[in-house]
Amino acid sequence: MDRIALKPGWVVERESGGHLGPEFFRLLEAIHDSGKLTDAAARSGLSYRHAWNLVESWRLFFGQRVVSFERGRGARLTTLGEKLLRAEQRAAARLGPQLDSIASELNAEIARLMVEAGSTIRIHASHGFAVARLPQLLAGRDDMQLDLRYVGSVEALASLARGGCDFAGIHVPEPPHDLQALRHYAPWLHAEGQRVVDLVTRTQGLFLAPGNPKGIAGMADLRRADVSFVNRQKGAGTRALFDQLLQEAGVAGAEVRGYDTEEFTHAAVAAYVASGMADAGFGVEPAARQFRLGFVPLARERYCFLTTVEVLERAEVRALLELIRGEGFARLVGELPGYGAPRAGRVSLPEQVFPALQDAGNPRAS
Repeated sequence: MDRIALKPGWVVERESGGHLGPEFFRLLEAIHDSGKLTDAAARSGLSYRHAWNLVESWRLFFGQRVVSFERGRGARLTTLGEKLLRAEQRAAARLGPQLDSIASELNAEIARLMVEAGSTIRIHASHGFAVARLPQLLAGRDDMQLDLRYVGSVEALASLARGGCDFAGIHVPEPPHDLQALRHYAPWLHAEGQRVVDLVTRTQGLFLAPGNPKGIAGMADLRRADVSFVNRQKGAGTRALFDQLLQEAGVAGAEVRGYDTEEFTHAAVAAYVASGMADAGFGVEPAARQFRLGFVPLARERYCFLTTVEVLERAEVRALLELIRGEGFARLVGELPGYGAPRAGRVSLPEQVFPALQDAGNPRAS
């Protein structure tokens, strides 16, 4: 069964009339990346003449140039062009996971209405670049359907506890940074019959503006008055890790300018920094590379699923785990900077994966 994907198509409108369609941002990004209108037109599937006419129409639409041309230097975006592109990227980064969740819900509903559809595996998970690749493993397969919805780690665990999903995706820092996260998750990590399925390891760290003009080297620099920051939302595992690293560095949140400015995904944080609205953010490495930011690695994490013995007995779940253990998933993960899959698909008891559970107050581990 072909799967539905939802993609935003932005339109820029003026109150006085007139609008620019989705091709505006596609060509704008291609010009930014290539620095040549000829290359940008080819990437966008446009003729050079049409691309040139579009650029001229943009000048008339905005009353100033969005793209400038210099002899010997090709094409480049003006300040307005850069701001427009960054605004589109921020919006796409914010909405992308929500659209993916809605598309997953639609695909699952369509699958339930089709006689030939296989069983649905429900995953509620903290958003991540690796878990987002899982639907690609199922391409062309009708024996199983994936209902993948992005929620915070705690919300995912609560959903598993009430039977709302089959897998809850969480991320836990590797020692010595794991204890605080495990205390956060402990109320949901004590039920008998639970199992942990490893997915990937990943690196989290500071996102820095290109070229790091403020000379930021680590967490202590975030207290400087000339440094602005953009945070993840309250309740996010990444926010909890950042708060822990701040505490270990002896920096209070109130000392960080922008601490209360929040975005809801790694990519949205990176887009915010890339737009020049903040000097630094915090998240996983692929988001930094996506927006050509500097990156200072600070902590490694295990991203894994919490599930139950009953779920693992289902045939379609066993088939999914075999795919996760296979070369196809390893290749997908290998494309992600700072990610690894050394234990992908391995099933363990929670206390085997997280020895610090006892210190976190887990009743079963004590």
